[in-house]
Amino acid sequence: MKRLIADRGYDANLLRSKLRDQGTTPIIPGRRNRKQPIQYDERRYRDRWLVEAMFCRLKDFRRVATRYDKLARNYQSAVALAAAIAFWL
Repeated sequence: MKRLIADRGYDANLLRSKLRDQGTTPIIPGRRNRKQPIQYDERRYRDRWLVEAMFCRLKDFRRVATRYDKLARNYQSAVALAAAIAFWL
């Protein structure tokens, strides 16, 4: 089953209906001004924060944030090294 996790900025009935037509489950919390609250998987939505925090932490490394490397394999190695340092220490 495919899922799309997004923040409140993507809360639109049209987007939700198109995702469901494609067989994708939207995990998007409703905006606060909605008259009827939207049901969504809160546990899966919390996992979204972990991914965003990881990217934020990786961008602390200048080499990763500015992408000095021209070759993809060198950049991938830099990301792997930065991830090892950031999450191991």
